[in-house]
Formats: sequence, structure tokens, C-alpha cells
Amino acid sequence: MLVPTQRRWIRTRPRALAVAGWLALAGLIGTAGAASAELRLCNRTTSKVGVAIGYKAEGQWLTEGWWSLPANSCSILLEGPLSSRYYYIYAMDYDRGGEWGGKAFMCTQDKMFTIQGIDDCVKRGFERSGFFEIDTGEQRSWTVQLTEPTRRGSATTQ
Repeated sequence: MLVPTQRRWIRTRPRALAVAGWLALAGLIGTAGAASAELRLCNRTTSKVGVAIGYKAEGQWLTEGWWSLPANSCSILLEGPLSSRYYYIYAMDYDRGGEWGGKAFMCTQDKMFTIQGIDDCVKRGFERSGFFEIDTGEQRSWTVQLTEPTRRGSATTQ
């Protein structure tokens, strides 16, 4: 679950979700997809958002971006069965400012990118951005929902 702290969004710990779920100001919902295998992100806000993803592939960290998602739309970030349990997301609200992020720092840049490695981002000429973790529970498919700060949300698996 994501909650605002000033203008940044951070992911709360699972234990806090049970206690503060009804107080949540923004959300993240993960569901296992029945029809196809993929990692999909849905923008359930009234703003256009930019999305970057981080994951480990063949023993190496990769970050990729930007997917530009109009309000109330979805996009497939990774096609095919998921090969990792953990994925990382960073998203920016292009219309109103703010971001969905966390404490897993990875490399990004302003234009479209695929970056190998997560160390020494600034030294290598990239930005260092905080991503939030998605635990897919080793499901083959997963959907992430970005919601408005005023809507309730939770992390669940179906």
C-alpha cells in the first residue's frame, strides 16, 4: 500500500496494512491474472503517469522506462510468465506532481531507457530513484493498480 509523505509516496510494511488499511490514501493492488502471463500496470488516477520498472534478469539488475499511461488505462510492462518473485516500480504523476516510490534505489533517466546495474547511478550519469517493491508470490501474472491519493487501496493476491 502506498501512503503520501509530503510530496513523495512510500510503501508501507505488510503489518501496517492490516492496521491502517482503511486509512490508506493511495493503493496498490496485485492480482494474479487468469488469462495471460504478464506484469501489467493500471493507472486508476485522473492524471497521466510515467512508469519505470526494475527487476533481475539472468542474474543482472535492469531498470526500464518510461511507459506513459493516460488516466484510467493499463499497459503491459513485461510480457510472458514472470520469472522473478520481486519487481520494483517507480511512477510519476505528470499532471499534478508527486510520485509513487520506495526505498529500493535504482537508476533512471529523463528519456526512455534500459539501464544495466543499480550501483553508482549518479557516477554513471543517471538519476537515483526510489522504487517500491512488488512481491508477486511467484505468480505467473500480476497487475499493479495505481490509485488516487484519496482512494482506499490494499495489496492482495487472488
